[in-house]
Amino acid sequence: MAYDQELAQRVRAVLDDEPTVEKKMFGGLAFLVHGHMAVAVSGQGGIMVRVDPQHLEDLLAEPGADEVVMGQGRVMRGWLRVSDGVLADDVQLAGWVTRGLDVVKALPPK
Repeated sequence: MAYDQELAQRVRAVLDDEPTVEKKMFGGLAFLVHGHMAVAVSGQGGIMVRVDPQHLEDLLAEPGADEVVMGQGRVMRGWLRVSDGVLADDVQLAGWVTRGLDVVKALPPK
């Protein structure tokens, strides 16, 4: 399944003022800031968001949020998948994208 191009455009709008590099990865479109992937529009629907692992449990309680599980059932620590239904609202989308952005801004540039 190809990633949602309209959702990718909405993510671009949130990241408009950031020095962002886009890369096709994992069947989706990743948005990198300072060399770190902050968020990706997933080919499976919704987005994948980088989060602070210390806040993972609280964020999993948010509607539409679930752990990212890669091949062979491997959970990607520090990443959440957020479903399309939650992202229909621009404010919700911006909140999730900003979470990913905040995490990568705290990292040293690559």
